[in-house]
Amino acid sequence: MLRRLTVKNYAIIKELDMGFGEGFTIITGETGAGKSILLGALGLVLGERADTSVLLSDKEKCIVEADFNIKGYDLGELLEANGVDYDDEAILRREITPAGKSRAFINDTPVTLGVMKELGDRLIDVHSQHQTLLLGRSLFQMRVIDAYAGITGLSREYSNVYKSWLAARADYESAALTLARGRADHEYYLHQLNEFKAVGLIEGEQESLEKEQEMLSNAAEIKEALTTATAVLSGDDVSALPLMRLARNGLARISGWLPEAGELEKRIETQIIDLGDISFEAEKLNDRAVADPGRLEYVTQRLDTIYSLMQKHRCSDINGLLAKQREAEEAVEVTGDIDEKIGELKKKADGAYDDTARLAGRLSSARNVAVTPLAREIAGILQKLGMPHARFEARIKGLDEPGPAGLERVDFLFSANRQVEPEELSRCASGGELSRVMLCLKSVLASSSGLPAIIFDEIDSGVSGEVASMVGNILSDMGKSMQVINITHLPQVASRGNIHYHVYKEESDHSTITRVRLLNDVERVTEVARLLSGSTITEAAMRNARELLEGS
Repeated sequence: MLRRLTVKNYAIIKELDMGFGEGFTIITGETGAGKSILLGALGLVLGERADTSVLLSDKEKCIVEADFNIKGYDLGELLEANGVDYDDEAILRREITPAGKSRAFINDTPVTLGVMKELGDRLIDVHSQHQTLLLGRSLFQMRVIDAYAGITGLSREYSNVYKSWLAARADYESAALTLARGRADHEYYLHQLNEFKAVGLIEGEQESLEKEQEMLSNAAEIKEALTTATAVLSGDDVSALPLMRLARNGLARISGWLPEAGELEKRIETQIIDLGDISFEAEKLNDRAVADPGRLEYVTQRLDTIYSLMQKHRCSDINGLLAKQREAEEAVEVTGDIDEKIGELKKKADGAYDDTARLAGRLSSARNVAVTPLAREIAGILQKLGMPHARFEARIKGLDEPGPAGLERVDFLFSANRQVEPEELSRCASGGELSRVMLCLKSVLASSSGLPAIIFDEIDSGVSGEVASMVGNILSDMGKSMQVINITHLPQVASRGNIHYHVYKEESDHSTITRVRLLNDVERVTEVARLLSGSTITEAAMRNARELLEGS
């Protein structure tokens, strides 16, 4: 339950500190005093969004802190899953800085607004006029039935499984749509790869073949030049090497008389050795330089094939072609198992559907058991609330496939008059009737919702007299099984509370500030009398107020 709420620098609240106990708490005050502002402040620690417009002073940060006793509500797993240490006392704090930065904390651990909202939804139900409007929505109505049937946890599990099924189905359908394109891509890349493999490209091959082609194309001229070189150097006719040997021998004969001739002899000897090597190598090259028309044709055709591939794939060399071949190999690998991947996605989607259908079936069974007794209870309470001929029905309709709430949708049907058949609640009920229906629902769900606390913002608007007394009795009875906090203008309701707060404005020359005061027994009589008679409190109103309080 909510134990304490502290607020600083929010809207027209400068600072307040409210303590809450078990049972039924009443909050009263004149219109515009700031009662609903308290709910706005509480909404911050329940995960609602806010900006700097909530700041009373733009020089200070807004701080809202709520202290909850959460013992026995199985919230340890939720907290620990989000990095928050569990304690029976949970302190939710929200800060809004003048710069607009928002920070959320649970037990002094920073958390996201999503985590704070998830915890808040498990701690307290804040009823407002907006929530009354939700009565006309099927999903909200289904949640009511689930709460009554005690399957809220199962419904939450179903919602998660349903979302997983939608995601798995979307993945499968998306893959199926791309299957034809994937197959076409696979055939295209496979054709490319086969073409590359048929050619059998080798790195560096192009340059080697081009050189070989050039040599084979000019084989006759090459052979002629090598033959001439060999003949000039060491041929049988007049050639360079025999003449140089003759010169060397002549110099050797005179080297004893002329030392300088010996040096010339050595130099000629070196040249003879070099020219001999040149002659030998030229002869070897001459032997290898053979005209081979067949080889030339093969090399030419091979180069033509390479050039054709380069042109086709817009590559400047063989390295570019090899890169294209690797790309084709990777693409074939990726697209080759598309059928297998789609099969896996189909299997995953089918499995998720089976899980969804199984949980939906369990939900359907529980709902069909709960729907009739729920409608009967609601109708019974409505008759006590001044609507003796009210009829209420909850009609379940099956769906062709699982939806967000299961295999069915629900419609609440209502009629306030005996002669009128029940119609959809949102079409036929007035604002006051909707409020009474909502109060009936909250009353019935009080013991089965699993929530520690509930807050009503003028749930009793539009009623008076004996009906107002009955509303007070219902809220008081709810307070016996859970914490109930009610903002009201009705004295019949205010007199039933265990704790009574009064909200008022404090005016000064420069500002208007909302204050909250816990009323003692004497002050409660005066406040209930004010609700009875208005700003002028009469003695009769005081007597009536005492009777109401003593009767509660």
